[in-house]
Amino acid sequence: IIFLDEFAHVPQNIAESFFTSVYPTISSGESTKVLIVSTPLGMNMFYKMWIEAEEGRNDYVPIEVHWSDMPGRDLKWKEETIRNTSEVQFTQEFECEFVGSTYTLIAPSKLRAMVFKTPLHINNNLSVYEEPIKNHTYALVADTSQGKGVDYSALVVFDVSKMPYTQVAVFRDNTISPLLYPNVIHNIGNKYNQAHVLIEVNDIGSQVADTLHYDLEYENIMIVTMRGRAGQQIGGGFAKNIQLGIRTSKQIKRIGCAALKDLIEHDQLLIPDFESIKELTTFALTNNTYQAEEGAHDDLAMTLVIFSWLVQQRYFKELTNMDVRKKMWEDQMETLEQDMLPFGIIDDGMAQETVVDTEGQSWDVVDDNARRLYT
Repeated sequence: IIFLDEFAHVPQNIAESFFTSVYPTISSGESTKVLIVSTPLGMNMFYKMWIEAEEGRNDYVPIEVHWSDMPGRDLKWKEETIRNTSEVQFTQEFECEFVGSTYTLIAPSKLRAMVFKTPLHINNNLSVYEEPIKNHTYALVADTSQGKGVDYSALVVFDVSKMPYTQVAVFRDNTISPLLYPNVIHNIGNKYNQAHVLIEVNDIGSQVADTLHYDLEYENIMIVTMRGRAGQQIGGGFAKNIQLGIRTSKQIKRIGCAALKDLIEHDQLLIPDFESIKELTTFALTNNTYQAEEGAHDDLAMTLVIFSWLVQQRYFKELTNMDVRKKMWEDQMETLEQDMLPFGIIDDGMAQETVVDTEGQSWDVVDDNARRLYT
């Protein structure tokens, strides 16, 4: 029997390596048992195991004990506990809510409602949620790291043929060399119908973009034009001051964060990937900018931010023939119009019966519980 107490509070890398090393021993016995007891702490391995157990995707049996089941704990005790701690702490420690960080970009209520899915298959750090569909248009956003086991090189593929946009594939690796990363982008881009690729080039991403374009001759790389005070804009590559890829500035990040919040909270961007949702739960406001909290990562979150900036671009709207702002406005107006519609006139299909007396005066007949009345 293996008993793990407060497992949600074990660092992610330790929790994963522990299960990797001990699970072969656990599965080899016929009577072995694993008992895991913990209060929640955001979206981590414990959260993933719990949700999969609730949905029947693994063999664990979920058992939840609510604070009100304990003798002597009532509403008065709850109010006293919140008064001495905080409502966020009480929600996590006693209500067993998998709340994330405070001041996250995406509203906590929306983060709790986001549902991750099991990938169709995972191969070489590529999680595929939807296979490519013929004649569909895909966009690929890539972020590059040093490949030294710290930050991740991450790319996300989106189906932009229809709304809501859908995340269909995710690659995430913190050991891949920047020299090999262009080949990964090339292969995945070709798989998804020559996806339109946008590469973040702040650090060594420019090297990746150059290799992809000049050495591997990948054609569908989005080119960014520098427009002075207007900032960076996606273009066709016919102007001066162009670059392969986007340099993330404060302006780009501000616009992208605002757009990402609108897309997700209005259900115009569907994210089935667990790691992406997990990063969003720790992508919070720190020093007047949104970034990963200490000890967390935001590589996938930033690909979502850059994609959200991309969908606002005129070139992208012409490329996909879709205007997300216009679509969201039309949906909102339709909802308002439905709320403002007047109460309809009820017509039972029965014609009004009229009686004319001997003096020529007309009377309307009203049938009230089988009694014939004249008005």
